[in-house]
Amino acid sequence: MTIDDLRVFMAVCQAGSLSAVARDQSCTQSAVSQHVKRLEKATGVRLLERRPDGVTPTPEGLVLLAAASDGIAGLDLAVRRLGEFARGEAGAVRITTGATTIRHFMSTAVAEFRRHYPQATLDFRTIVSSRDCFDALTAGSVDLAWVTIHGPVPGIEQRPVLELPWVLAVRADDPVADLPTVAPADLAGLRHIRLPENSASRVHLDAALTRLGVRLPSETGVTDWNTAVLLTELGIGHAVVPDLPYEAAGASSSPLRFIPLPYLPPLPVGWAVRRWDALTPLARAFAELVDHRSGIRRDSTRG
Repeated sequence: MTIDDLRVFMAVCQAGSLSAVARDQSCTQSAVSQHVKRLEKATGVRLLERRPDGVTPTPEGLVLLAAASDGIAGLDLAVRRLGEFARGEAGAVRITTGATTIRHFMSTAVAEFRRHYPQATLDFRTIVSSRDCFDALTAGSVDLAWVTIHGPVPGIEQRPVLELPWVLAVRADDPVADLPTVAPADLAGLRHIRLPENSASRVHLDAALTRLGVRLPSETGVTDWNTAVLLTELGIGHAVVPDLPYEAAGASSSPLRFIPLPYLPPLPVGWAVRRWDALTPLARAFAELVDHRSGIRRDSTRG
């Protein structure tokens, strides 16, 4: 049993196909099959179930897959961290984020990081869902993920940095804008621009509204908080979004109003990593800069 055997086995499980892995690795399907056979001989169990549409891990294969994924990702991280130590301040930090993260939480930290570490590289990879961020961390393809925190995730360590209050975004010429407050029951009567259905922020919001006995009708779906606010400015509807310093495109002619919704529990956001104690010095430095600068920015915004 070799590390290459385990890597090929992991690739086969992910692709669900021996031939797909063979094409990806520029080898024959027989060569891929030999890697799996060596593992099955070493473990004494069948690891893959052959089906007409490909292969899938057996229950025994799932046990090995989980252990191999954790072990190899940890080994790759250790090797990379040793390389970062060797390069000193000339290494790279790989961050995966949602579409609105850099502007609202990281812009100041990015500028400061570049001043302190001019030879270092920040590699940003935009991923929409927290689930995909966790998968990228597990695979070892990124160092840090900025996510909406919504419950524990096996093999991932999460650290909340901010708790964002919720607000209702409305146009200034909307009758709702003149209300001092909007009650939970009033929300159900509005036309809403909704957050993505499978996003952690949407799950968090819907759960809070359900506890209040409120169900929002879905009028328009979007991909991020900024787009929801932009569509509100264009008169498409109203949006319940986390309280951030949104910049309305036409603020001079059609400013927006943001009405606090204090009965909704704030949305926790922050970092997710595989292991804090395994982060490279550069990755840890960037995370700490974001922590500090996000706190300063939060204090300067509404609420």
